[in-house]
Amino acid sequence: MTVIKIPLRKKLALNLFKKYKANETKIHRLNYLVWECTLRCNLNCLHCGSDCKKESSVKDMPAADFLKAVDEIIPIVNPNKTTVVFTGGEVLVRKDIEKVGIELYKRGFPWGIVTNGMLLNEKRLTSLLNSGLRSITVSIDGFEEAHNWLRNNKNSFKNAVNAIKLITKADNLVYDVVTCVNRKNYSNLAVFRDFLIDAGITAWRIFTVFPIGRAKINDDLQLSPEEFKGLFDFIKQTRREKKIKLNYGCEGFLGNYEGDVRDNFFFCRAGINIGSILADGSISACPNLRDNFIQGNIYNDNFADVWENRYQKFRNRSWTKTGICADCDFYGYCEGNGLHLRDEKTDELLFCHLKRIEEGENIEKATK
Repeated sequence: MTVIKIPLRKKLALNLFKKYKANETKIHRLNYLVWECTLRCNLNCLHCGSDCKKESSVKDMPAADFLKAVDEIIPIVNPNKTTVVFTGGEVLVRKDIEKVGIELYKRGFPWGIVTNGMLLNEKRLTSLLNSGLRSITVSIDGFEEAHNWLRNNKNSFKNAVNAIKLITKADNLVYDVVTCVNRKNYSNLAVFRDFLIDAGITAWRIFTVFPIGRAKINDDLQLSPEEFKGLFDFIKQTRREKKIKLNYGCEGFLGNYEGDVRDNFFFCRAGINIGSILADGSISACPNLRDNFIQGNIYNDNFADVWENRYQKFRNRSWTKTGICADCDFYGYCEGNGLHLRDEKTDELLFCHLKRIEEGENIEKATK
């Protein structure tokens, strides 16, 4: 049981937000669709949660199959308010992204991509923009040594920097840079922040690595408790300075840091507002949720019917009140953490943000 205390005013705000989450869950309006368009990748990242490879055993889904599934959900969504995001693998290894993008544009769906930047040049970006691209996220994980170590490629930093130079010059494009914080880049966060500001980046998103996928076997990917707490102090201070819009990722209830390190309180929207179509046609929510979180398959099921009538595991999370969650005072706000942090065989929680923050606070107090 955590001993972290939350001030009364913040607790009142959290209780109001809890009611909002319950209403959102009841309505479960799909407004964010992720397409895992490929499992092929031109990098071999140490922290990859999908275990992507240059040549994947799962073939790329034909564009027509994905568009058929999109057409199935049109009756239950407002296309103008439903963003489609292409992810992978590395999205840009596919040559037909523009073709799919144009078809989404015709249907009224705004669309975007997540990329490592290796294949993004001026010609390709122009082609994407002409096909209706509205948003882009580029991954860059610190300076050259740290970034290339994580991405396992000596040219990855150079290409990622070239990519962010391109996106800052593009008109009518929503963008952000996302950084995976780990033990290799933690000490340089403040300098790296200033580097991004000087490069013209206005939106930055940080996430931390958890023990899933390849990240299970490398201790350098995991922050210590002191570093974990220190990260949120850094984010909080950066947000106060307002020189760059910085948000921590969507996963994990953060106790007293709620409201201070991202624009919204913690809310795992997987299966509530977020749906996904994986490379093999499986229907899920966040692409990190596989195996026993799969709700159907576009080759056997109507996507709209699945969205409306399944996803019970996402919308009623009482099954997560086990293990360390069972007697936690903050379960009502957290509801078992991000679902991608639960063991897909036992349902037990693999990582608790609040517990790690508390460990960091205790170490900090003991050393004063």
